[in-house]
Amino acid sequence: MSPDPVQQEIIDEFSFFEDWMERYQYLIDLGKQLPPLPADEMTDDRLLAGCQSNVWFIAEGDADRLSFRAQSDAAIVSGLIALLLRVYSGRSAREIIGTEPVFVDAIGLSKHLSPTRANGLNAMLRAISNVARSTLQSSDSAS
Repeated sequence: MSPDPVQQEIIDEFSFFEDWMERYQYLIDLGKQLPPLPADEMTDDRLLAGCQSNVWFIAEGDADRLSFRAQSDAAIVSGLIALLLRVYSGRSAREIIGTEPVFVDAIGLSKHLSPTRANGLNAMLRAISNVARSTLQSSDSAS
């Protein structure tokens, strides 16, 4: 499966870096650019299970357009969140379900993340997919 334009941009950006220390620093920088969640939205019911660090995840919208916001207390995880939001936020539920995260392998993330960070990345991907599926299911049953 070939990457969509957004994922291709990510792949191209990461190809500029010569080593993983530079890539990790870029991830950290991306995470710092995320808009912070208001304190009243950082509640226990919004914490993602399966992440070693705290990740608060908020989904909004409908089957035509889902938006995601998230925040972590860990720098690299925040960068991973920034990448996922870039790929998936603002798309329809159908697009989200049909979009495989090909950039993860293409930039080497799957080989360079610790097992706990990889579990967290997978938990975030599952949360995004689950929201899209349940939103689509609700939309289909309402029509």
